[in-house]
Amino acid sequence: MMDEAAPLRVVIVDDEELARAVLRECLSAHPGVTVVGECANGFEAVKAVAELAPDVLFLDIQMPKLNGFEVLELLPDPPAVVFVTAYDAYAIRAFDVHAVDYLMKPISADRLALALTRASARVGQPDRRDHLQELLAESRQRDAPVERILVRDGTRVHVVPVDKLDYVEAQDDYVCLHAEGRRYLKEQTMADLEALLDQKRFVRIHRSYILNIERIARVELYAKDSRIAILQNGTKLPVSRSGYARLSDLL
Repeated sequence: MMDEAAPLRVVIVDDEELARAVLRECLSAHPGVTVVGECANGFEAVKAVAELAPDVLFLDIQMPKLNGFEVLELLPDPPAVVFVTAYDAYAIRAFDVHAVDYLMKPISADRLALALTRASARVGQPDRRDHLQELLAESRQRDAPVERILVRDGTRVHVVPVDKLDYVEAQDDYVCLHAEGRRYLKEQTMADLEALLDQKRFVRIHRSYILNIERIARVELYAKDSRIAILQNGTKLPVSRSGYARLSDLL
């Protein structure tokens, strides 16, 4: 049962104003709940969670710009999440990433009450962020290849289309995305990112580099059994022996 002295702090995220209003009204029937914020898109949601630190996020799944799963991916310390959607096709995936609950629109009073009870039980549990990231990675890989990569920068979110990606460089526990002369640092492993990219367009030419083969101008012999890839913009990247074998299969 929810503690009336410490109400659940809730943020509602839905691109439809009417849907937000309906959910807000339904939640008003629960004295142990306080709606501290509403968001019309995923970008606002990422910022709101960082600034408001809610206990529970009621999160629509199908939204323009960022969908609900992408929002969850971008949250470094996510609250308890209740997905809300009109499409039941997302149900299995929602629970794959440990959502507290999954509500179908229109939301019934009984199901909302149950979701709040489950959310209240989840609040304050030990941080499972690492496990959640693993689940999200597995969920994303089922949708590979991806068409865009999301990078969080404080409360800002950059959306990098893979069509614009020149190459990826490993930097410790991060990957550095090079696209149109800009660099984006993302906390992700090279192996995880490689699994999400189109294997017919992107190749691991070196343990530290993944290359968009559409950006290659030529490959030159640098020394015995050592080659470099020269990109159309003049950038030079090392190519390992195994990387050259993989590259040759695609060119």
